[in-house]
Amino acid sequence: MTAQEKLSKKERKQKIEETKTTRLFIEGQKFLMLEDYDKAYFYFQKAKELSPDEPAINFKIAEILLKANQVDSALDYGMQAVEAEPDNKYYNLMMAEVFSKQNEPLKAAEIIESLMESSGENQNYILELASLYLSSGELDKALDALDRAEEYYGVVEQLVVQKQRIYLRKNNLPKAIEEGEKLISANPGNSNYVLALVEILFNNGRTKDAIAIIESSLETFPNQPDLEMGAYALYKDLGEFQIAEGLILEAFANPDLDGMVKAQSFSDILQEIKTEKREQLLDQLETRMLENNPNDPNVLTVIGDRRLFNDKKESALEFYKKSAAISPNNAQVLQGIITIMFETGGDFEEIEKYTITAVDEFPERPEFWYFDGTAKSALKKWEEGAESLNQSLKLNKSKNKQLDLLIYGQLGDIFHSLGKKEEAYESYEKVLKERPNDEHVLNNYAYFLSLSKKDLDKAKSMSEKLVKIFPENATYLDTHAWVLFQLQDYENAKFYMEKALQYESSPSGIMLEHYGDILYHLGNRNEAISFWKKAEGGEETTDLLIKKIKDQRYYD
Repeated sequence: MTAQEKLSKKERKQKIEETKTTRLFIEGQKFLMLEDYDKAYFYFQKAKELSPDEPAINFKIAEILLKANQVDSALDYGMQAVEAEPDNKYYNLMMAEVFSKQNEPLKAAEIIESLMESSGENQNYILELASLYLSSGELDKALDALDRAEEYYGVVEQLVVQKQRIYLRKNNLPKAIEEGEKLISANPGNSNYVLALVEILFNNGRTKDAIAIIESSLETFPNQPDLEMGAYALYKDLGEFQIAEGLILEAFANPDLDGMVKAQSFSDILQEIKTEKREQLLDQLETRMLENNPNDPNVLTVIGDRRLFNDKKESALEFYKKSAAISPNNAQVLQGIITIMFETGGDFEEIEKYTITAVDEFPERPEFWYFDGTAKSALKKWEEGAESLNQSLKLNKSKNKQLDLLIYGQLGDIFHSLGKKEEAYESYEKVLKERPNDEHVLNNYAYFLSLSKKDLDKAKSMSEKLVKIFPENATYLDTHAWVLFQLQDYENAKFYMEKALQYESSPSGIMLEHYGDILYHLGNRNEAISFWKKAEGGEETTDLLIKKIKDQRYYD
């Protein structure tokens, strides 16, 4: 066999290995694209066994290790790739990332600098270079990199702001101001850049300079209400209240000023000490908002807030409802609507519509489930009410103890209505354990015990406590009278029932029926029948009332 034939076999073997390496590399790349890093790593390692010095293989292994945060191992493979092919941009960029993750930003910066020097096409890495210098605390080098970035990209907000931050860290206010002025000049009429520089000046005690910049911009571009608002805040800070008031009124008259900005400023003034002058200003601002932003939910909400602060609940409710009709996903507004409607005795069917919206929009908020359960309870949707209240308990996780107690009080009422008396009493006991003077629970618990003729001494103790604390509350007096009736203490029952009727301008049917029952047991039969007749057709009367009237006698 000739030497040429032996060499030919060697070449054939090498070619076979190269083919295997290529196939393994392709398989590794496929799994890498599928983000199956374990399989990708397996195939690239197999490829490396055949071609240990191939830079592309080492690069891919390093890439996988870097993703797995195995930075030191990635460094070893990355170095092999760079040593084999030192001019490869991607290998060098990966090494820069490795050094950055190893908290060696200057080494990473050195690589980026080298890449940028080697080719004009790599100038787009200048921002990364600046970031590396910043993270290493090399402020002057970071400024130099940002200056070079500005030459490459032009005057850009991101670069200017970063340079301003550095100058401020170096206590070089003039240079920070100079950068802000440069950005304003490059973007004439952009109020955001004016306000950004104003903030820097104000924070460094140069309020008058800040005002001068705003006024200069307004002379050239008059229709900038956000700048007028900025000047308003500055003049107010200087104590120039008359000038400030003129500026805010002018800004509020401009429909281009966002309703949210107006609403926030209005709200800030609303938090100030109430004076006649403040009220006059709020009147004027309110008029301007309604003229220029009549359908902005933020505006409607803040006007509702003002009405509520002034205890004009019905008017507040009107504005909150208008706001919710436009934007139903405001938790504060929904809560305002629901609580006002509960407080003012609103239509429970309408209240339920808002509670349903509230739990749909904010299903994680336990107070809305409580409101929903309470509304459903008032509508005698007992099962649904219990579900909502239990959901409130579940979400609350006892974080708000007071909410838990309110829920147990409502659940007690629902359980009693569902005929689950023992569960009702258990719920009431949970409340009284923490809050022994809870009015709602003491009254209902005592009344329901009297209806069951159970634990009457306990019922008397609870109702007696209430009438001592609230001697003019007709509901509590009625409950106490009925407990005494069940204890056959008819004289005292009559005394408290008469007081209940005295303090109740529109007695319910059940109160009148109860009084008739008491009179009957005291031997005042004709007077008892008279009150039974008055009770007829009234609220919550018993099923036996008609029979009592017809037979002219008491039925239990």
